[in-house]
Amino acid sequence: MAASRSPGPPAGPLSGIRVLDLSRLLPGPFASLVLADMGAQVDKIEDVSGGDYLRHMPPLVEGAGGPGGASATRGAADATSGMFLALNRNKRSASLDLKKPAARDALLRMVERCDVLLEQFRPGVLDRLGLSHATLRAKNPRLVVCALTGYGQTGPLAKRAGHDLNYLARAGVLGFQGPANAPPQLPGFQLADVSGGLWSVIGILAALHGRAATGEGSIVDVSMVESALGFAAAGYGALLAGQAPDRGNDALTGGLAGYATYATKDGQAMSLGALEPKFWLQFCQGVGLEPDMAGMMPGPHQPALRAKVAEIFRGKTRAEWEAFAAERDCCLEPVLTPAEAVKDPHLAARGVFFELPSPWGALTQFRTPLTPPDRAHAPPPRQGEHTTEMLREAGYSDAEIAKLREDGAVA
Repeated sequence: MAASRSPGPPAGPLSGIRVLDLSRLLPGPFASLVLADMGAQVDKIEDVSGGDYLRHMPPLVEGAGGPGGASATRGAADATSGMFLALNRNKRSASLDLKKPAARDALLRMVERCDVLLEQFRPGVLDRLGLSHATLRAKNPRLVVCALTGYGQTGPLAKRAGHDLNYLARAGVLGFQGPANAPPQLPGFQLADVSGGLWSVIGILAALHGRAATGEGSIVDVSMVESALGFAAAGYGALLAGQAPDRGNDALTGGLAGYATYATKDGQAMSLGALEPKFWLQFCQGVGLEPDMAGMMPGPHQPALRAKVAEIFRGKTRAEWEAFAAERDCCLEPVLTPAEAVKDPHLAARGVFFELPSPWGALTQFRTPLTPPDRAHAPPPRQGEHTTEMLREAGYSDAEIAKLREDGAVA
């Protein structure tokens, strides 16, 4: 068996904060990634069978040897989702079957030493396991419980299943997106999932701050539907002022020639975000287009103007437009592919992407805006890799741990 690999000494403002993470897939693990990068000790609790579902979602990366005594011969047995590997650095993992009373008791002993418990179950699931929020906080009154769900802990939809697209739809956020004459375009990213994770981080930090004053923990109720609402603040602001959204044709959703994407001569794309007069004028002067402030207002004149601007963009390659953008301050940027973004000089200068040695080889990771630049990172854990270590910290003897394994309560 490979030697246990624990994250190195935490660095950052959350050093000393201990987090039990019962979440899986994207939203909760993104939240705990931010917490771990800021120095918190994050311990994943995974099921004894498949663990975090995200481990198995293609594309997979096979084990390739590396720190912790990993062997390349494990290969496909260690095949793990690239997305999982991107979200779970600096964490430990224990495998517990929470349907078994002994495993439930083990979790409660871990809770005694923790500051935060992050969970992503639908309301009622933890209650059935004998691990209700009240039970957890009775075990540790200082505990902050963050419950991250699609629809929140209350309301008629609280127990409904859903995913990112459903939450955006229910929040009305998707309803701002074009095209106007067809169902809304699917986003190319998971906005509700990630925003739910980020609001969880904010809620946890606020609860920890409150605990410092009162000595008491609390319940943080985060709904991914509500988390997404803020991303449509401009549209909702207009709606509350009496202006109904014109999907795909409002100023920020496709109604302005100066705020759009355009194809270039070589089949690439550029993004133009000339919303302020000075940027629109700079662009118009640079391309020889007659400046007209009406171009900054939505209306029936916009389709013809956009067609004219599109024709201008088709006259140059993306590289030529990048050179133009370097000379003129007009909010013009190339539309990079993800592969290009990983190698982008600006992002490289900021240290956004970095390589992390691991049993899966060198992993390309992305730094969050709050990741300390000098943070020493540990690779993502194998499923259950730190079970023994975490149980010992909770006060279990080796004989007791062996009995838990024999009974199938842990793996």
